[in-house]
Amino acid sequence: MTSLPGDTDNRGSVQVSDTAQAQYLVCARCGTAADDPQPTWTCSVENGARCYFCDSCARANIRAIEGRLDSAWW
Repeated sequence: MTSLPGDTDNRGSVQVSDTAQAQYLVCARCGTAADDPQPTWTCSVENGARCYFCDSCARANIRAIEGRLDSAWW
């Protein structure tokens, strides 16, 4: 069974409220900042942590991203 982050599955998970605050994102590659999640940014899970990459960094490294290489390999 798959559940979305923040969903409760009656096993002690925490449920996120409907009024969740906006995230402040920083590109893990170049440091570009954004106030809210951007539709053109890429999210990658590396070593259990979410990494966000701006559209410029994602475009420049798309082959490595599609090959599922961690950003350390770029």
